[in-house]
Amino acid sequence: MKPMVHRLEAKYKGKIIFTYLDVDDPNTDSLKAALNFRLRPHYVLLDAKGGVLDQWVGTLPEGDFVAAFEKALK
Repeated sequence: MKPMVHRLEAKYKGKIIFTYLDVDDPNTDSLKAALNFRLRPHYVLLDAKGGVLDQWVGTLPEGDFVAAFEKALK
């Protein structure tokens, strides 16, 4: 998944901000709880105000992310 995520990050540079969370760091526990983190990989698409637009858990095809990103950018 990592190569795909980096590919998407390059494709959407300047349009979508990609942020990575160290789920093993106890300092992230409150954010993990707020996002209902349970399994890896876990991806969350937020709007500009921090509202959750979509979430994915597990391995997914690139097209699922692209569709959600394009919808969010409209």
